[in-house]
Amino acid sequence: MMGVRNTQKELFAYNVDLDRRVRSDNPLRAIKQAVDFTFVREEVKGLYGYNGNVSEDPAVIMKMMFLLFYEDVKSERELMRKIPERLDWLWFLGYGLEDKVPDHSILSKARKWWGEGVFESFFIRVVEQCVRAGLVEGRKIHVDGSLVEANASRESVMAGDEKWIGLVREVYRREAGKLEYGCEGESRVSKGKNKSMVSRTDPDAAVVRRGKQEARPRYKTHRVVDDKAGVITAVKTTSGDVKENGELMPLVDKHERNTGRVVEAVVADRQYGTAENYRACYERGIRSHMGDMREAQVNTGRRKGIYSVEEFEYDAQSDTYRCPAGQIMKRRKQKVNRGGYEYGCSVAVCRGCEKRGRCTRAGAGMGRRILRHYGQDAIDAGRAQSRSWEARRDRARRLWLVEGSFADAANNHGFKRARWRRLWRQRIQDYMIAAIQNIRILLKSSERGRQAAQIRLAGLVHGRIAAFLCPRRWWEKHLGLLFYGLGGYRWRPGLETKFRGIFAYCL
Repeated sequence: MMGVRNTQKELFAYNVDLDRRVRSDNPLRAIKQAVDFTFVREEVKGLYGYNGNVSEDPAVIMKMMFLLFYEDVKSERELMRKIPERLDWLWFLGYGLEDKVPDHSILSKARKWWGEGVFESFFIRVVEQCVRAGLVEGRKIHVDGSLVEANASRESVMAGDEKWIGLVREVYRREAGKLEYGCEGESRVSKGKNKSMVSRTDPDAAVVRRGKQEARPRYKTHRVVDDKAGVITAVKTTSGDVKENGELMPLVDKHERNTGRVVEAVVADRQYGTAENYRACYERGIRSHMGDMREAQVNTGRRKGIYSVEEFEYDAQSDTYRCPAGQIMKRRKQKVNRGGYEYGCSVAVCRGCEKRGRCTRAGAGMGRRILRHYGQDAIDAGRAQSRSWEARRDRARRLWLVEGSFADAANNHGFKRARWRRLWRQRIQDYMIAAIQNIRILLKSSERGRQAAQIRLAGLVHGRIAAFLCPRRWWEKHLGLLFYGLGGYRWRPGLETKFRGIFAYCL
């Protein structure tokens, strides 16, 4: 008999249990069980008064912010429109079918009142949870940075005199701060190259170029990724013109504070392989598995075809260099801005040298100069570590570990485009995305742990049964167990699981 569904609207809905409507393997179930969002109540209780209207629960607001990035919803308005349609979202937030969803402005107001510190605390709590779960070793870290498109168009950029642009930038920041309920954000003077350009809509974003793309307002996110499971242990957001190599040691300090572990090795690309970073790592007992920036400059441009620095011999007793022609180069000047001392011969000696063509491209009035950095021995030791086999292997692993972390954030959580304007808001976005990625790693490891426990138990039981059913002669028993392990055991596909019964029997 054919059935016909009655589409008349129900006047009343009794005994609707959202917990029964949400499937058991919904990811939000595991997230709700693993993550404590109620911590935010204690963090922000001093920001609320004791009289007046009752606000929305801060824990619910934090969950909404979580859903915004976890589901990569394009806007806060769209999030509020979708919440009544998604039963799992209603269940996750603690709403009922008839509860009214608040206006989208509740999220922007919460960000303005709470500030970035609450979201940083959320990220740190997730990192600590990963540490307790054994997902963070902490001794070897990978460091990298990535540019993020600011929420500002190329047409909003104006150029001019450096001093005048600095005044314009401060005016825009001050006027924007008046609209933010007393949250002024961070007033930052750019230390990069593009001080003569500013965006009228987001003065905190620096106008920089990425690859062959046009210059436009951008931010830069710096990350530390632990080597063991890819957990993001430290995040720092800056303007797009900040050099990555200058943020290495602050990121190392953040990692050690967040995890309570001491760093023993740093893995990074050539952008971080500067003399300052090599010296700082060596002085702190950290192995430098970074690429050498100097290798990219050897035999290129004006240096092409001339002697490298390694071909000049240094004598520590006399504090002099011997050039390939056998001439002695003495200390001449102190270069404070370059962090070292300059060595060279007299111009007359250098001008008459028969090997001058292979030694320098300088004019007739100058000779070859060698810069020896402060702590050069430590720098040389760090460079030697970066050329080891272990360092090359770690840099190969970095390609998928760190780059994969950024790619996952871009593909699943909208990492490459800023949702809001101003630096402090961009930091909130980066903290939330990094925390969500860590939560996914945490849940994935928990699921793998449960499956491994089930496999070990099943392998033990099946192995004992197979051993009992096999013939009594030892070679027939082991041969039968071998065929059972290779063909009969199908708890999970893969060669590893097919040997579980054999390994369990041998225990």
